[in-house]
Amino acid sequence: MNVDFAREYQKRIPFVSHLKILTETLGEGTARLSVPVEKHLTNSLGSVHGGVIMSLLDVALCTAARTLHPESVGVITINMSTSFIGAGSGAKLLADARVMKDGRSMSFVEAEAKNEDGTLVAKAIATVRVLLKEKS
Repeated sequence: MNVDFAREYQKRIPFVSHLKILTETLGEGTARLSVPVEKHLTNSLGSVHGGVIMSLLDVALCTAARTLHPESVGVITINMSTSFIGAGSGAKLLADARVMKDGRSMSFVEAEAKNEDGTLVAKAIATVRVLLKEKS
């Protein structure tokens, strides 16, 4: 899977486009995504809203899993546990995700969201389901 492929299928997800989430790099079972920090994405304290952080982590987790299943229809989150550690700030947030264990129809993934200066914002662990094409 290449970055252009990931960016193309993500354009078909209106919410991802709305947040301006961008795939930065992909590897085998890994993904780095970013989101620009815009004022309307902040909370009353001026830091990035937790929902935005969780959305970035969710897309990163699924993108990492999808690198191992390019023939799939897509990947959906079954469950995700997120711990918030620090405030999101700066021009953009980055999320690095990696597959810990992969199966035919399920993957176990983890991700970290960080500010551009490397400070940790949140960690997530998730189980995602790989949607396989129907057999004809």
